[in-house]
This record gives sequence, structure tokens and C-alpha cells, in this order.
Amino acid sequence: RTIGDRIGEAKASGNLGNTLKILGQFDEAVVCCQRHLDISREQGDKVGEARALYNIGNVYHAKGKHLSWNTAQDPGCLPQEVKDTLQKASEYYERNLSLVKELGDRAAQGRAYGNLGNTQYLLGNFSEAIAFHKERLAIAKEFGDKAAERRAYSNLGNAHIFLGRFDISAEYYKKTLQLSRQLKDQAVEAQACYSLGNTCTLLQDYEKAIEYHLRHLVIAQELGDR
Repeated sequence: RTIGDRIGEAKASGNLGNTLKILGQFDEAVVCCQRHLDISREQGDKVGEARALYNIGNVYHAKGKHLSWNTAQDPGCLPQEVKDTLQKASEYYERNLSLVKELGDRAAQGRAYGNLGNTQYLLGNFSEAIAFHKERLAIAKEFGDKAAERRAYSNLGNAHIFLGRFDISAEYYKKTLQLSRQLKDQAVEAQACYSLGNTCTLLQDYEKAIEYHLRHLVIAQELGDR
């Protein structure tokens, strides 16, 4: 501010916002991220504007998740305050998405699709969540981003469960399991086995369910995860 560096001030405000978000000070975080947005617009900085929109979406997303932890309910069965907060997150992600499309930034589009999928899932809009996660998956494959691909499969599996499409869920979870082994991520492998165990139970394939739950148990014991 002293040297009149507006772009520098915008970036610093954005960083403050992100830090306040991590500290759980969501309302203060929004104020800082909004300043990042306002200055970026004033300076005609489209990249900064896109980043600010994404960051504000993240603040509302984090706030919504934080509020919903106090109400241990299934996705979609949320108090109005939580719904409104997640809806705001979704709106900012949508605005970010249209801007990064304009800028031709595919990687940023992938991130926006993933977060839109996650917010729609929490809101109980499972078909919308699936559409967004499929877009996320396509971009992850485009970039050879195995970790993002794995997350997309996992999210697609979760959303199909709530639509009662257990067989499709099982296929997505199997892909999650495959990738977690490729990535040598044991904690994620255990999580995938757990999800597959539950899905096989829903499909009444109890032999397979036992197999997956035992694998989950073995990994949990190996990791010393009580």
C-alpha cells in the first residue's frame, strides 16, 4: 500500500484470506478475498480475478463443511444455514469456471469442476455432482494427474451410492483401488477397500464384502490406525 503496488496488495489480501480460512475465521477471510477480487477487477487482472473467485468459493466451502460437522447427517439433509453457505461456494466456483474457460486454463477448470462436484454432493444434488466429477475426471486424464483421477473415481462412487446405483459405484471404487495401489497410498487403498466392502454388502455379495473388509483391516493394522 505504501508504495502504491495495487497488484501486490491484491495478492497479499488473497494470501491473508487463505490463511484466515485455515484458521477457521471465515467471515474475515471473505473480506480479504473480496479485496483481492475488487483490486484484480479494478486492475483488469483476469488471472487474479479468477483466483480470487476460486478462493472465495473455497472459504464458503470450508465454512459449509465446518458447519455441517456439527450435524452428522447424510448429504442433502442439511440445515438452511449450511445449504446457503454451500450454495454461495457453488456460485463462486461457477463464476471462476466461466472465467478460466475464457482464459483457456484447463488445469484450473479441473479444480473448479472437482469443487463444484463436492459442493453439489454435500447439497444432495447427486446427478449434478456426477456430471461435474466426470468433467474433473476427463481433465485429470488429460494431464495424467493420477491423484486427481483417483479422487474423481472415489467421488463418482460416493455419488452413485446415493442414487442407488450400487453396481456402478462398485466399478468406480475398483478403479479407485487400482489407482491407490499404483500410487502406493495405503491409507487410500484401505478407504477404497472399506467402500467396496460396504457396496458389496448392498449388492448382497457377502463373500466379496468380507474379502474387502479383511483387506481394510489388515492395512489398518499395518498402519497402526486404531
